[in-house]
Amino acid sequence: MDLQFIRTDSDHPAFKLLYPQLDMELKIRDGEDHAFYAQYNKPDNIQSVVIAFDGEIPVGCGALKIYDERIVEVKRMFVLKAYRGKRIATLILVELEEWAFQLRFEELILETGKAQPEAIALYLKAGYQITDNYGQYAGVEKSVCMRKAVTST
Repeated sequence: MDLQFIRTDSDHPAFKLLYPQLDMELKIRDGEDHAFYAQYNKPDNIQSVVIAFDGEIPVGCGALKIYDERIVEVKRMFVLKAYRGKRIATLILVELEEWAFQLRFEELILETGKAQPEAIALYLKAGYQITDNYGQYAGVEKSVCMRKAVTST
């Protein structure tokens, strides 16, 4: 595997190839709740996107979305099924965290679902802590929100 990472934005063709695949998977996992979550996961105008490539093949992505002046939200984390279990999501997350540090954010937050135990395990292993649900996820029983202080990796 010849893994490389690029920093770009949501207009990149590889991101536009990957995020519909993420949405298809989430639609299955979220079931009847998908429309609620989808409204908060529009890929438009995201300025900070990391894409993982195996040679020329885009195999995973993740993004940062500004929440406020000191907090950035991790969004759109996805790795193609054939590439899972190879630490690619962890490496994307590390790249996003380093970017957040360089942009001088103080905290990372994210939301994932109880129907995504692999994602929950990934974030816990990366040092994220479960916190009260924030913003639009407050009171949403199927959501799991997490946070982590930004530090240089």
